[in-house]
Amino acid sequence: MPNQEARPTIHIPGTTSHTIAPRGGRDSREGTLRYLKAGTGAPLVLLHTVRTQAEHFRFLIPLISDQYTVYALDLPGMGYSEIVPGASYEEPALRAGVERLLTELDLHDVTLVGESLGGVLALTTAADLPERVRRVVAVNPYDYRDGIARSSLLARAVIGGIQAPGLGAVIAQQEPKPVLRRILQGGVGDKAALRDDYVDELIQVGRRPGYPDVARGLYRNMPSLIAARSRYPEVKAPVHLVYGEKDWSRPSDRAANKRLLPDAQFTQLPGVDHFIALEWPEKLAALLHTEA
Repeated sequence: MPNQEARPTIHIPGTTSHTIAPRGGRDSREGTLRYLKAGTGAPLVLLHTVRTQAEHFRFLIPLISDQYTVYALDLPGMGYSEIVPGASYEEPALRAGVERLLTELDLHDVTLVGESLGGVLALTTAADLPERVRRVVAVNPYDYRDGIARSSLLARAVIGGIQAPGLGAVIAQQEPKPVLRRILQGGVGDKAALRDDYVDELIQVGRRPGYPDVARGLYRNMPSLIAARSRYPEVKAPVHLVYGEKDWSRPSDRAANKRLLPDAQFTQLPGVDHFIALEWPEKLAALLHTEA
């Protein structure tokens, strides 16, 4: 796989790793996409959030692979998907990667499950491909101002620095493990839920050539996720909005999405934070088993 100087250090039992080649060959502006596959049954696609990868769902996949054929995608440029110089990381470009997975594998009757950034992409992909998507489970969708910067003063300072003109490119290249851990721990109640080997995996990915440009592109294009909310009313499939009570989104953010999706099922999980798939995978698994 191009640009894959490193290999995953975490193996999820029962999964196999696959790739989707760019359409149009090596001259294409698309990159190779990597995804994990596990289980049997109706197709279910997992979409991760900013600065993470398919292994974000390492504890959820084994809990649902007895009921679904699970596809966990590394979004464009993230995880071990190819980094294409000059690529866009606005919402439409990320959505195009999700749509490539569904169309290249010719998936139908799909359940799209996305957390945070992935929650936004699950909804907009469903708007684009109604003939392929059966339902959407959007978990803590990341479609409001500031995002992860709401989690702590450290996160606000670091993300703000990465977004800044000029100096931001230098800051994006500096990612000490303690800083990344502290920022991500702002999304869990139990700090031990962010396992050390997973942080090591993310650090390894962050050292891939070109990855600082990916991170900077993502953070600088967060407004495109807010703009993507205009697509939500176009979703024809049933939608389940799932929020942690302590998610970074505010009650007003959640209410705004309920207005855009008035027919959606709405669940708020008491005492739960942003990274539900990391800290409470059994809660998501229970929802997915109930709705199958």
